[in-house]
Amino acid sequence: MENEMGKKLKQRLQDPEVLIVPGAYDPLCAKIIEKTGFEAVYMTGYGTSASMLGEPDVGLLTMTEMLTRAQNITAAINIPLIADADTGYGNAVNVIRTVKAYEKAGVAAIQLEDQVAPKKCGHMLGRDVISMDEMVGKIRAAVDARESNNTLIMARTDARTNYGLDEALKRGKAYEKAGADIIFIESVESEEEMRKVTSSFKKPVIANMIEHGRTPIKSRSELQDIGYDLAIFPCASTFVAAKAFEDLMKHLKEEGTTTDYYDHMLTFEQFTDLAGLPKIREQEEEYKTGRKAKY
Repeated sequence: MENEMGKKLKQRLQDPEVLIVPGAYDPLCAKIIEKTGFEAVYMTGYGTSASMLGEPDVGLLTMTEMLTRAQNITAAINIPLIADADTGYGNAVNVIRTVKAYEKAGVAAIQLEDQVAPKKCGHMLGRDVISMDEMVGKIRAAVDARESNNTLIMARTDARTNYGLDEALKRGKAYEKAGADIIFIESVESEEEMRKVTSSFKKPVIANMIEHGRTPIKSRSELQDIGYDLAIFPCASTFVAAKAFEDLMKHLKEEGTTTDYYDHMLTFEQFTDLAGLPKIREQEEEYKTGRKAKY
């Protein structure tokens, strides 16, 4: 099986320019990211948990639920998807199943982390990690399980918060040696630490830019200067959507109408175009499905 989107992402990571990847919590969000001109999408675990369950990112979603969301996103876009696969949903044997399923779904890069289950968002307190040897085994299992070498394995360590940067770097190097394609040192707490991370690995290194999180938020040019190969902004879309919806509901509650809120909305036509109605109309005409629409 050839992973064309993985191949596209792998080739892009050879470019010295840092790759900025916004987070999406559903297919519509991913389509907006693609339409705006970004080269890849990140499927956010926090956004997925919040949008599917209305709950925080504390390990409540199952592999099947996350996989379904990944399948729906890859079907909606034509750019690579980097997908959060949490801890792989068990031990190394579970990781094998997870990687095979995510790869079959068309995911370009699969993120696995070394947290103890149930896992938590990487910028929350209360996280702990499994042994380095166990995580090395999980990474080796992931590498062996993929059918295409273009399916990238991203290895994340959450050791920094409880055990310090040196332990996190030690783990990152072990994961790199085990075959991980992208190294993710989570929750570094200063620019100095960020520079230590980027200078420690031969494989591409990712930055996690969560607004008001534990890591300083940097601009594209700053991330480039620090030496990152790619950077995700996983939660910005979720935070903005929640704020916009909350503002709308307050307005509707107070005013009893939305007629004076149109400047904050897409029109019905703009939204149906974004959702893909023109393509459906073409398919209806091509295959003579039902009555021809008059609108």
